[in-house]
Amino acid sequence: MREEVAAYSEDEMRATGAAIAKAQHASGMIPWTPGQHGDPWNHVEAAMALDATGHHDAASAAYRWLAEGQRDDGSWPAYLASDESIEDARTDTNVTAYVATGVLHHHLSVGDAETEELFGMVDGALACVVAHIREDGMLPWSIDDGLPAGHALLAASSSVCTSLAAGLACVDLLDLRRPRWVGALDRIGRAVTCALTGLTGVGAGAGAGAEGGTSAASCADFAGIFAAKDEYAMDWYYPVLSGRLDGDTAKARLDQRWKEFVVDGEGVRCRSDGQWLTTAETAECALACAMAGMTEQAHDLLASTRNHRRESGEYLTGVVYPEGVEFPRGECTTYSAAAVVLAWSWLDGHEPTRAVFPALDPGLRA
Repeated sequence: MREEVAAYSEDEMRATGAAIAKAQHASGMIPWTPGQHGDPWNHVEAAMALDATGHHDAASAAYRWLAEGQRDDGSWPAYLASDESIEDARTDTNVTAYVATGVLHHHLSVGDAETEELFGMVDGALACVVAHIREDGMLPWSIDDGLPAGHALLAASSSVCTSLAAGLACVDLLDLRRPRWVGALDRIGRAVTCALTGLTGVGAGAGAGAEGGTSAASCADFAGIFAAKDEYAMDWYYPVLSGRLDGDTAKARLDQRWKEFVVDGEGVRCRSDGQWLTTAETAECALACAMAGMTEQAHDLLASTRNHRRESGEYLTGVVYPEGVEFPRGECTTYSAAAVVLAWSWLDGHEPTRAVFPALDPGLRA
């Protein structure tokens, strides 16, 4: 029997899953909030939360919606309006890749029935993304009318590492081979870990690539690949969430800027230079802590998200600290709820979530 996480009961999380399902369109699309736009990355995160809370039919509908809306090049528009028309036609490479993470999680949640059908969608999506990864591991964060952006984003490239690893796991399940994905994961993974070495002084660990580590000297030129966004919490914890650092170096990275981003008992700042505490960043950071073996910190962060929970099971996007003012006022988002569910499910021992976000601390590995 799984050990229940103290912050939430299973019934509470099922209610949150039901709140996400209630926001879902009849088509299968999951918007940020009813009447607001949506994007494929947050849509997938919400679908994963649906599976983690037992709402498997709603999750299946979410993946079918993605498959139906996939463009010929394997991508999706970056944003879709509430009426499901295209709001932003650009290809966001991380958004496109993330479907692989969701499909692996869905397969592990419901079994083989839909895996082969959905893998065609993953195949197209990752082929699209891999085509844009340079030899030095730089992945333009967006493609606008065929023109790639001139820089990469550390959080986005880290997330793409998770997606490529998930895609390769799907390949293994189907006894297929995608050697280009293996090379792409190695290149982008090395870019991420080398940039961390140059930017933070935290050494790259076992996650650095197939050769098991990269020296600081060999990483000197990687920092310029990524746009300077280190004031954002996502750039701080996403390299840990992606598994590009091992247990000790992951802990060191989180410890290094903990006091800049974390308000004890309240949550995680979206930006180190601001006072907006957001549910999604708090829950995602809790998940990163759990993966790194920082279990006490993970539980504390997850517990702090209760400050943002509504009776409906929904979650506020965030609050301004210390005033406690909701911002945006009254806004509850499906992606915020989904992030809480995924952190809870990892800590509660949910096997599909732990497989998609594997433990980085050797002591936590099965």
